[in-house]
Amino acid sequence: MHELGAFKWRGALPALEAFRARGADGVVTASTGNHGAAAAWAAARTGVRAVIFVPAAASESKVALLEQLGAELHRVGADLDESKDLAREHAAANGLAFFEDGAEPAQFGAYEAIGKEISRQLGRAPATVIVPVGNGALIIGVTRAVGRVLGVVAKEAPVMALSVEAGRPVECDRCATFADGMAVRVAIPRAVAELRRGTRMMTVSEREIAYAVRDYAAAGIRVEGAAASALAAFRTSASAQTGPDDPPLLLPEHDPTVLIVTGRNIDDDLHRRCVEDPDSFPD
Repeated sequence: MHELGAFKWRGALPALEAFRARGADGVVTASTGNHGAAAAWAAARTGVRAVIFVPAAASESKVALLEQLGAELHRVGADLDESKDLAREHAAANGLAFFEDGAEPAQFGAYEAIGKEISRQLGRAPATVIVPVGNGALIIGVTRAVGRVLGVVAKEAPVMALSVEAGRPVECDRCATFADGMAVRVAIPRAVAELRRGTRMMTVSEREIAYAVRDYAAAGIRVEGAAASALAAFRTSASAQTGPDDPPLLLPEHDPTVLIVTGRNIDDDLHRRCVEDPDSFPD
């Protein structure tokens, strides 16, 4: 895995290169942690100043990574979307570009490469790729490269599933998931527009995610909640159907199904709770 412990660098680097090409010498962005770290990492490589806003209750391990990267950090806001509003205001007040994770076309192209790599390594297109969904950029890119994709959102942060079902951004009053990479309350219109109406989406509970974190740990793999959600979805999706006349979400087991594992940055106490007491999370 990349030195940052998450996939976000793939989208941040070309996005900051695009901002620099448009004349920006600095960007402001908001993140629950991994995107912010990727933006700071990419800023050091492109010569662009990066200002990162994260929620006040952001993961301590992710904040520590941002500090190690020397990011100009603002820890404010009750959740990602409130931090994003404050970041947007800061950008406007200081004449800096606003980099909204999930709204930059360069990100979609970068994540499309992930889908192409999956097919190349398999030697054929997979039957299904199960993709954790936060703001939607990753699933957009993978969908462009691979025809059959299943998106996973947290039951406690369902805005992208609701928006895709409606075919437009909808409002949601909650994002109370420990899987902070999926803790989105306000859908990005551009991301929703990029996803076809009817894109297959499913929800997983906090307990299901915790059990998946536990089982990755048993296999010697440390993952955060969002990364574990694909495994949580896989366990319940083989027999699930999107409607009474629809085929199963996954094809027969002899066809390859790929789970995208998006990151490993999880606080020690939270990881320990998942491993030792997954039933303590709501179902």
